[in-house]
Amino acid sequence: MTAPLTASPPTATAGTAVPDARPRFLDLLAAEWTKLWSLRSMRWAFPVTALIVIGISANGALADYRNWPNYSEDIREQFVPTWAIRDAFPITSATVLMMIIATLGALTVTNEYSSGMIRTTLAAVPARRSMLAAKMMVLAGVTTAFGVLVVAVSFTLSQAILSGRGVSVGLGDPEVLRSLASSAVLAPVSALIGLGVGVLLRHGAATVAVTALALILLPSFLTENEQWTAALKYAMPLNAWTNLCAIAPSWMQPAPYVPSLTHSWIVLAVWPVVAVALALGLVHRRDL
Repeated sequence: MTAPLTASPPTATAGTAVPDARPRFLDLLAAEWTKLWSLRSMRWAFPVTALIVIGISANGALADYRNWPNYSEDIREQFVPTWAIRDAFPITSATVLMMIIATLGALTVTNEYSSGMIRTTLAAVPARRSMLAAKMMVLAGVTTAFGVLVVAVSFTLSQAILSGRGVSVGLGDPEVLRSLASSAVLAPVSALIGLGVGVLLRHGAATVAVTALALILLPSFLTENEQWTAALKYAMPLNAWTNLCAIAPSWMQPAPYVPSLTHSWIVLAVWPVVAVALALGLVHRRDL
């Protein structure tokens, strides 16, 4: 009677490398890119959001174009650059962009938890932080490109309309690039905040509600009557953006408690950094 034959695992011989089965970070990026665009909501939400945001900007510019003959001399004197740059990306466009993009950022996480796909993902990639870091990088890259594209089109279209009245601004005008850059970064900032809240709550509806409260509703209730309330107000991303994108006439004195531009840039940077750090810490320690 002979012993049954068993297959022995391959062993490395001299000069032969054992293939590494662990996924490389580039593989994780490719996987997260595929997962992002496999979500049906992503394929229609980005173009619809772009149309809404650009439409709001164009509508504001058209309204000013039509009403220009009725404007007083004071308004006409202040229109360039104060009102012209507001037409390029008004606050309504900002709030719509922030809310939708934050929701999409949250969905990249909450959809995996609600469908149970997160178990398959972590079975394939036990390194949770690497998986989440790849997801964040893909999301940040896509939303940054989206923000730049939408702001560029909004600016070009709105100023083309206003040029019919001779009251448009150009990229070379003072402070215009700063205003446009602060508008473009709202997309990745909002996406990463939404993702961070999604990792914290792991529930779609709750994440949307908390994100809307933090990004949209709370900033509207804060005032700048006192120094401490002004500090809270301008610690919110939306209000930091308004400080960065506003271009006041040269003769206008700034409000007493409005922070510096550097402070507002720091606010826009700190929020996503904190959201990313929170998400990376939670995903490493939490059970599914």
